[in-house]
Amino acid sequence: MKKIGLKEIAAHVGVSTALVSYVLNGQAEEKQVGKEVAEKIRKAAEQLDYRPNQLAKSLKTRRSNTIGLIVADINYRFSSGITRAVEAEAKKRNYTVIFGSSNESSEKLQELINVLINHQVDGLIVVPVENSEPSILSLQRSDIPFVLIDRHFPNVLTSNVMLDNFKAAYDSTEHLIRQGHEKIAFVNYSAQLFNLQERTRGYLAALSDHGIKHHPGWSLEVRSTHTEADMRKAIPHLTAINKCDAIFFATDRLAIAGLKEIVQLKILVPEDISVFSFDESEAFELFSCPISHARQPLEKMGKIAVSILHDLINKPKVINQTYLETELVIAKSCRE
Repeated sequence: MKKIGLKEIAAHVGVSTALVSYVLNGQAEEKQVGKEVAEKIRKAAEQLDYRPNQLAKSLKTRRSNTIGLIVADINYRFSSGITRAVEAEAKKRNYTVIFGSSNESSEKLQELINVLINHQVDGLIVVPVENSEPSILSLQRSDIPFVLIDRHFPNVLTSNVMLDNFKAAYDSTEHLIRQGHEKIAFVNYSAQLFNLQERTRGYLAALSDHGIKHHPGWSLEVRSTHTEADMRKAIPHLTAINKCDAIFFATDRLAIAGLKEIVQLKILVPEDISVFSFDESEAFELFSCPISHARQPLEKMGKIAVSILHDLINKPKVINQTYLETELVIAKSCRE
């Protein structure tokens, strides 16, 4: 059986071989190929069962058409959402994605970066972890294009796709205030990650701007390695001792741990206390009432990250920083 090449596809569609090459190499938009023509070329390649010779292609172009994606925790809902979004957008641009999880370990992150670079990926999309700033600085000194997503280090100038965590936490807290809550607790991880610190800052700023004096006992931090044990102490402290009328959890995992303890203590939501979560979880569906939360635009984050990385691969040294906003999803867990 004759191997199908670019010439055969070009003849089938009635266009030039160069045009076919642009489309199949993910350069259709860059080379201003019409959407209709590009779609015809992709369909023809599929119908004719076109299989590119990746080795020959990479030797010629010095590119592998692969990108590396490193998330912080494969079990986290955020990670699976970002992975799906990155893979879908990468496929449109003719990239294959090689995936890895650092499990919130800076050592594992560095190991994965080394492995992916040795596999000659064209670029990296990275969710950094705590204490991984040296790895990011090292990447910055290398020739490998990369984009940080979800988290970053404010003192390191890189391309990134981030949430405006301050505004998201501010808006979430303000929503609770407008519903009449005056003793709003905030539960966060005891971590130095900038995105989590920004959520704390947003919460405190909203209280201050609305003339609510913050009580130190309203803000609690739990350890990521002892979340359930710490939460068993936190919930009674907030509900019985400080008698807060709402709890804002800084992540969906914290919200799940907190809701488990709330159920154990037979505290009613929202009758006894309102609950708000930063981000959503499928586990919320198991609770007695829908949980209000700030929804992250995962699909948009993944799509933009791939787009920025594609530009960096073709035009190195161009810094692109994008900040996105969350959407407040209001449900029955917050009383009015």
